[in-house]
Amino acid sequence: MPDTALPSVLFVCVHNAGRSQMAAAFLTHLAGDRVQVRSAGSAPADAVNPAVVAAMAEVGIDVSAETPKVLTVEAVQASDVVITMGCGDACPVFPGKRYLDWQLTDPAGQGVDAVRPIREEIERRVRGLLDEIVL
Repeated sequence: MPDTALPSVLFVCVHNAGRSQMAAAFLTHLAGDRVQVRSAGSAPADAVNPAVVAAMAEVGIDVSAETPKVLTVEAVQASDVVITMGCGDACPVFPGKRYLDWQLTDPAGQGVDAVRPIREEIERRVRGLLDEIVL
């Protein structure tokens, strides 16, 4: 089966250092090669939030090697589902794409204790999304 037949999801937040990284990591972890996963930010940070790295490590997912990526028109065009997390009007909109906006607390500047409930909510939403897009 060619890669283009796989559902593809793009997670977008402002810095691509927290919420979108956690969501992409959970979807990759849970879906394996059944879904193409991308993440990006409208104003990417220099590195993934250390509290996010620590919180994800607690559930056995290593995001320490991930780097924030800039949001591109090409990434949006290549995705079936675009999930925004507080990036506002910075996300380009194209016809035929499914857009979801997940209202989630921004973990920027927060410690691991504050990141855990965000992580749990993201995992819950990613599991629901996976049930919808993978047969």
